[in-house]
Amino acid sequence: MTVSTSTLVLTICLAQLVAGALAQNCGCAANECCSQWGYCGTTEDYCGKGCQEGPCNPPPATNDVVMGDVVTDDFFNGIIGQAGSDCPGKGFYSRQVFLDAVGGYPEFGRVGSVDDSKREIAAFFAHVTHETGHFCYIEENGGASKDYCDDTVTAYPCNPNKGYYGRGPIQLSWNYNYGPAGQSIGFDGLNSPETVANDPLVSFKASLWYWMNSVHSKMSEGFGATIRAINGALECDGANPATVQARVNYYTDYCNQLGVSPGDNLTC
Repeated sequence: MTVSTSTLVLTICLAQLVAGALAQNCGCAANECCSQWGYCGTTEDYCGKGCQEGPCNPPPATNDVVMGDVVTDDFFNGIIGQAGSDCPGKGFYSRQVFLDAVGGYPEFGRVGSVDDSKREIAAFFAHVTHETGHFCYIEENGGASKDYCDDTVTAYPCNPNKGYYGRGPIQLSWNYNYGPAGQSIGFDGLNSPETVANDPLVSFKASLWYWMNSVHSKMSEGFGATIRAINGALECDGANPATVQARVNYYTDYCNQLGVSPGDNLTC
């Protein structure tokens, strides 16, 4: 997974705009919010998604969807069951760990109508299926040979001895994702990024963290917008139509399984 251009631009802009603010534990004034990136401010960028403390905007109301009733054993096993017996993910990923992880993200698959919830769940698992080969892979193939350090994002400096390549169900990549994901979940994302590949619960939480911060809000724009949020620079606008179609195929299949229409705007 590569982060979308919009996510990178937002990260850099936030760092530049609030360079003088206190980071990490914030120490914000009473009327300011501590953003997901650890800076103080009063706008939606600070008080909206990921706000850690202060007068954060209230989350939207959630519906009564029970995740375990949608992501059933049959549904989950229908995905991971297609992975080969020698796949490392076979002994790593499980439905129960997913359900344990999703408990920390109460808005995932529970905002809007029941159909909206089912579409979001189908979208999440469509991307997971594509990125992991039906839960076969825990780490990005060949990822260790790639440079996923952006040293312009000084709030999350790279450890030169670590690699920030794709890991987990939706493969978390780049230092500017590992850093805040670790702060939110409770692991050292910059100095121990391998935790995402070693701890199944952290692995699912990291993917859900990325989803809720960068993808969840795009669901209202159609499945194509979620592709752009995850890997748009490499796949959208004709860059790789085959992979876009593969994601769409998984999504429409899972929507059919969950008994919901996939909606419009499926491609990017």
